[in-house]
Amino acid sequence: MTEKKSVTFQSLLEILMVSTRLGLTSFGGPVAHLGYFHEEYVRRRKWMDEESYADLVALCQFLPGPASSQVGIGVGLMRGGLLGGLFAFLGFTLPSVLALIIFAIILQGFDVGDAGWIHGLKIVAVAVVAHAILGMAQKLTPDLPRKTIALLALAATLLWQTAFTQIGVIIIAGILGYVFFKSHTATDDKRMTFSISKTVGYVSLGLFFGLLILLPILREATSLNWIAMFDSFYRSGSLVFGGGHVVLPLLEREFVPTGWLSEEAFLAGYGAAQAVPGPLFTFAAYIGAIINGWQGGLLATAAIFLPAFLLILGTLPFWDALRRNSKISSALMGVNAAVVGILIAAFYHPIWTSSILEPVDFVFAAVLFSMLVYWKLAPWIVVVTGAVGGLFLYMIF
Repeated sequence: MTEKKSVTFQSLLEILMVSTRLGLTSFGGPVAHLGYFHEEYVRRRKWMDEESYADLVALCQFLPGPASSQVGIGVGLMRGGLLGGLFAFLGFTLPSVLALIIFAIILQGFDVGDAGWIHGLKIVAVAVVAHAILGMAQKLTPDLPRKTIALLALAATLLWQTAFTQIGVIIIAGILGYVFFKSHTATDDKRMTFSISKTVGYVSLGLFFGLLILLPILREATSLNWIAMFDSFYRSGSLVFGGGHVVLPLLEREFVPTGWLSEEAFLAGYGAAQAVPGPLFTFAAYIGAIINGWQGGLLATAAIFLPAFLLILGTLPFWDALRRNSKISSALMGVNAAVVGILIAAFYHPIWTSSILEPVDFVFAAVLFSMLVYWKLAPWIVVVTGAVGGLFLYMIF
């Protein structure tokens, strides 16, 4: 974005409608979500340029919480201020929240793990992420040093799969970027503009850490179940690095041994979560609904996503000044290259390894990729084709 625009009702409605469409069609996990966001926000609508989007992705990869949801919130904040961030979050999140609450109340235990249409949606994710990676790599790894950083990031991310690997990779890439490009002068005059003050940033960060300390104390001091639930979900959302799949063992440890829900119910909900679009953190809505109906589902959703919202709201007001600093800009050149490597690693595992199981899967992925890249069809058409095609392949093969 090159200039600050006034926030109007029409722009907020546009943010809500676009993010809701993404929430209804973005299958495949957090890396695939970043691909869908890149296609919609950068390529099609040009709400952000490639560098700003990569900077935002790098920031959200560094923060704890659901990275794809934080990127979506960040785009909304930059496009429409605080309400824009809230609308972007609601649009992207509510479809899967409502679907999982319905699963919990009506279809609990329904096995969707082997459905052919789900496999088709996984293949859609292959095409979407491949497209995003190609576009980002052309912009962010144009020279040998940055290609090398991306390769090292790819290798480290695949060979040392821990919760803190991505953070370490980003830090080291920043150091390498500073070393390789220390003579680089920041010439980017594009500002990531949004109507959020630094005061709001300080307050948000204060609330994040304050709730992290206060909620366990309130839990011990009271016997209210809703406070205990809120604390468990808030803590899980605050301490997770690496995306939605990492939060699952935390949630299992919080709720299964304590008797909130059975292991069977937990696994059934996990299967349902794979069948819906949107962030995997909405699995919390299923757990909350099992425990206390739709009210519990909404409470769980608010609790697990609140840390992500507070963190992105607290850091973005300072991010533009940091990225425009020449030293920080040099480091970000390395970080952005590492993001490409991290995305390629995630493209291989788990997206490729869980989706391309037979030669026919590869052929279908190539067709979907061509529909998206060469035929320029809308992403939702590719999603529908993937689901229908996956069901057809399941029946034939």
